[in-house]
Parts: sequence; C-alpha cells; structure tokens
Amino acid sequence: MKSLCIKTNNSDLLKYLLNELKELEIDNVCFSLRQFKHYKNIIIHYTGENETLFLEKISSILSLLVIDELEENFINKIILEYYFYFDCNERKDILNLCFDIMSNDFSDIFDKKFKLLYNVFYNFLLDNKSLYLQGFTNFRLKSYFKVLDDIVAEAVNCFVVEKEYLEFVSLLKLYINSQYSSCNLVHLIYTSNEEESILLDENKEIINISHDNLNAKYLSDISFSANDYTLNTLLTLLPKEIYIHLIDDYIDDFINTLITIFENRVHLCTDCNICNLYRHSTITK
Repeated sequence: MKSLCIKTNNSDLLKYLLNELKELEIDNVCFSLRQFKHYKNIIIHYTGENETLFLEKISSILSLLVIDELEENFINKIILEYYFYFDCNERKDILNLCFDIMSNDFSDIFDKKFKLLYNVFYNFLLDNKSLYLQGFTNFRLKSYFKVLDDIVAEAVNCFVVEKEYLEFVSLLKLYINSQYSSCNLVHLIYTSNEEESILLDENKEIINISHDNLNAKYLSDISFSANDYTLNTLLTLLPKEIYIHLIDDYIDDFINTLITIFENRVHLCTDCNICNLYRHSTITK
C-alpha cells in the first residue's frame, strides 16, 4: 500500500485536488480531507499493485494544479520583484503579454513546463509520503521558475519595444500636424516581399528615395531598412494625400504604421491602372 498526505490551507487548491481525485482513472484509491493542527490534509491511500502508475497520476494532477491555479500568481510575483518600476497598469499589460507568448507557442511551452513539474513531483513522491504544497512550490521548482522568468523577460522586451514604437508614432503625428504640407499627392507602390518601394508624385513621376543616413532624421533606429527610407521620404515631403497601391493585396506592419502615422491622409488601393501596371510588371520579372 502507498499512502500520501498533501498539506495546504488554500481552499481553492483543496477543491481542485479533491475534484481531480474524484475523476482519477485508477482503481484501489481512496482519499479523505482531514483538519490537523496547522494544515488541512488530503490523505490518499492506494492499495493496488501498480505504484508507479499511481505516482504518475498524482504527479500529473499536482503539475496541472501548479499551471492552472498558481502560475498566474507566480508570474505576477516575478514581474513585481524584478520589474517593480512599471506601474500597475503596465504590469497588467506585461502579464497579458506573458499569456500571449504562452498561447502563441502553447504546445511546446506547456509540454516544457509540465515535464519539469512532473519530474520534480514524481521524484519527490517516490521517497516521501508528505508534501507541503506552499513550501514545495517555493523551494523545489527552480527549473520551472526559470521558464517563467524567460517568458516574463520576453514579455517585458515586447512591452518596451511596443511602448517605444507608440511614443515614436505619437511624436511623428505631432510633427505632421504641426507642419504645412507643400506636396499634394504621393503614390506609394508597395509590395511586401520586395526590398524597396516606389514613390510617384501627382504627375506619376518617380520620386527619389534618399539613402543618406545623415538625412534620415525622422528614423528611430541606427539600422535602416528600405521601409525606413521610404517613411523618411514621406515625412520630408508631408503629402496631403498618400495613395498606397498594394501590389500583393497584403497589409503588413509597415503599412499599418503608415496608416497610424498619417491617419486620414492615407488611401489604400488594390485595383487601379497603377496597381495593374506594377502588378503585371512584378509577374513578368
């Protein structure tokens, strides 16, 4: 016979464990909830012969308990301890980014977390009959916490980049709205998979895109892409209207940035003489 005792005073964790034990797909198991001096104890007895299977089941339940019931609190603690300089709303945004990161690669990240937790619980239960949940999660889950640390660090980096981007866009919008537009119209011929766009004036004459880094005063990064130079040229010209001809009908991050910066000056086009001319030119290359 194998007996285990799980100690905690957290009512949510007790409820979770009792519900999972009721659904346990293994025979010869009985359990009860007892109140002792300092803790409530879930006592589990297994009278079958396959103790390995029994420990595997209990380890799986405990691993899922950590992920389902405790993980959000652990992430919040990491954010508060190491990134305390963000305000309350910013910390909430970082927490949401953590869950976005985990959901975007759900299978791999979940499997990684689960295996780390499972191995720690299983190895402990092989040689121990009593497990104090709070103490165990505080001191025996270093590998699991390292995964959470990495996720939080990635979320913070994404948050900072996005914050800087929004501040940059806000400054550009202020600049645009404070300047006089001497250029009526610019056509932007854009294909997301090509290195450089084409700019045309209102007479459909090609506008030279400057590649002089010294004149790229509106750009926010020290490395310049073709899109950066296009943006810089548009910010220099400040056209009253920008017709963006989407040759491959795809709106990517750069186009969304232009829409955000220039707002109602931007018009998207996918089917006009210019679109068809350059689309045909792209196909025949």
